[in-house]
Amino acid sequence: MVAAGSGAVAAGRESAVTVRASLPLFRKPSVLPGFGLTLGFTLSYLGFIVLLPLAALILKSSGLGWSGFWAAVTTPRVLAAFQVSFGLSLAAALTNAIFGFLVAWVLVRYDFPGKRLVDALVDLPFALPTAVAGIALSALYAPNGWIGRPLDELFGLKVAFTPLGIAIALTFIGLPFVVRTVQPILQDLPPEEEEAAASLGASRLQAFSGIILPAILPALVTGFALSFARGVGEYGSVIFIAGNMPGLTEILPLLIVIKLEQYDYAGAAAVGTAMLGVSFVMLLILNLLQQWMRSRHAR
Repeated sequence: MVAAGSGAVAAGRESAVTVRASLPLFRKPSVLPGFGLTLGFTLSYLGFIVLLPLAALILKSSGLGWSGFWAAVTTPRVLAAFQVSFGLSLAAALTNAIFGFLVAWVLVRYDFPGKRLVDALVDLPFALPTAVAGIALSALYAPNGWIGRPLDELFGLKVAFTPLGIAIALTFIGLPFVVRTVQPILQDLPPEEEEAAASLGASRLQAFSGIILPAILPALVTGFALSFARGVGEYGSVIFIAGNMPGLTEILPLLIVIKLEQYDYAGAAAVGTAMLGVSFVMLLILNLLQQWMRSRHAR
């Protein structure tokens, strides 16, 4: 009887396993309850908030036709605005990648008076309205400003109403992205690894290139991408210090606003679509590079 009971139990277990294996994948228990509902809400939210406006932008620009679209985005004024926005955003993001890492390093590895204040000041561009930042930077770097006057008198360097002023404004608003993405990685990186490398005879440069840089590089690329994306679309902090001279210091967002004020809605949509396409390609390349670096570091 015992053997018969054991056989029945074993047969029951086999049948239960068979039934579970035959069930569809979506019927399996999930760690997160309500997956279907939350996934549907997420896709709907992204569709209405992100995809629908972008689709409307592309649809509006498609009314020009390919020849009209190409003519709208290849005028000398538009090409110059592309060069200003993307070129200076790239320069500002590179600057932030270097100095943002230094700021994060100091905040993580050193203790000094006023450290919490400095840490709070890093987030100031997030909280400060962009128009206020633009007015403040214009007042500082104008030819009669506190910083602009000494630079002009001593070095003959004009900052406000030049591409250099735009780069400074984009650096100001993009710095927190790099600091806040690199800082947690540095906090999780134990100093014992550097000490072990030093005990084995490695120099500081070797320890940095072999231990620190591979660990922080994906986060550094993420901060660079965020800073670059913010700079390309920045408007409020730039228009006051740029001077807005067509072909020299005119940015793409301002050009789109000008076209809207002239009731050239199709032309504004065409410039916005081209801007969207270039930004998407560049961010896709950066994300693929970041993924490759993470997989390489994991190996």
